[in-house]
Amino acid sequence: MARACLSLGSNLEPEAHLRSAIAALRARFGQVRVSQVYRTRAVGFDGDDFLNAAAVVETDLEPEALDAWLHALEDAHGRDRSGPRFGDRTLDVDLVLYDEGVVEGPGHLRVPRDELRHAFVLRPLAEIAPDAVEPRSGRTLAQLWATSQERDVAMEAVTGFDAA
Repeated sequence: MARACLSLGSNLEPEAHLRSAIAALRARFGQVRVSQVYRTRAVGFDGDDFLNAAAVVETDLEPEALDAWLHALEDAHGRDRSGPRFGDRTLDVDLVLYDEGVVEGPGHLRVPRDELRHAFVLRPLAEIAPDAVEPRSGRTLAQLWATSQERDVAMEAVTGFDAA
């Protein structure tokens, strides 16, 4: 079994889509560690705020198969890939880390994800997997967050979000 660190985000009906995605992760992988949910501004375009969270799962899937499963989950939530790269999303679930491996695969599969540098990905992951190692730097997520240039980015914790 491998430990996979995931980033989740939505800015179109975000509460419903995040709840549903977390339920689907639990149905497929069993126990899922989920971070606090944060409200953040859209990055790369003008749009509604996102709700972002992170999840950690133990999986028997190889990275390519897990990535395909996550794409199917996004598609099931109405993800539209026909627009610009940076745009509104019903659901975005990215494989950020897979154990301590470096993976280059078909399509956009790249682990670790470059988006790990952004606070909306790094902060929630560092909360729930502080000991996870980013393989290119050899540093833990806790160490990366402690020295992040985005530590001051506004991220409002969403209170009362029940991911159960």
